Amino acid sequence: MDHRQILNETRAWIEAVVIGLNLCPFAQSVFESGLIRYVVSDVRTNRELKEVLDKELHTLNQATSSEFDNTLLIHPQVLTDFYAYNDFLDTADQVIKESALDGIIQIASFHPDYRFADTQPDDAANYTNRSPYPMLHLLREASVSKAVDSFPEVDEIPDQNINTMRSLGIDHIKGLYRSFTSRKI
Repeated sequence: MDHRQILNETRAWIEAVVIGLNLCPFAQSVFESGLIRYVVSDVRTNRELKEVLDKELHTLNQATSSEFDNTLLIHPQVLTDFYAYNDFLDTADQVIKESALDGIIQIASFHPDYRFADTQPDDAANYTNRSPYPMLHLLREASVSKAVDSFPEVDEIPDQNINTMRSLGIDHIKGLYRSFTSRKI
């Protein structure tokens, strides 16, 4: 797969959806400051992804926050099925624990077919976590805590995001996604 295209589509998604729709009020500053590390992996198995995840967890932990503050580990050729991806999140949490990084780094999950429990596949709410490619977002807990402390209404963000997506409607959202990716979303 073309890494440049994957990176361009991922950046466009962050700009248009994550920042543009204000789904994450903390994303704009790290995005504009160039503090997101993008890693596109060509791995094809869960085992290989686990190894890359472990390496990237350590890379993030060893870097200073002025080098990069978080990592998007994009893996377009493995865990393309959402349910397999969702199952892998338990493995990812285990890798964090085995790496002695529990409480230091956490993972946010994004997938092209993301689906919340008890929602229909085309529920607009699912698009709060739908990305152009399967990815694991590695976040420093210290940075998350600092951002949360500066935003007292943090607990309202998930509901606001769901309301935003549902008020836009599925046709509008799909049109937005088609503006930056040729992939079926």
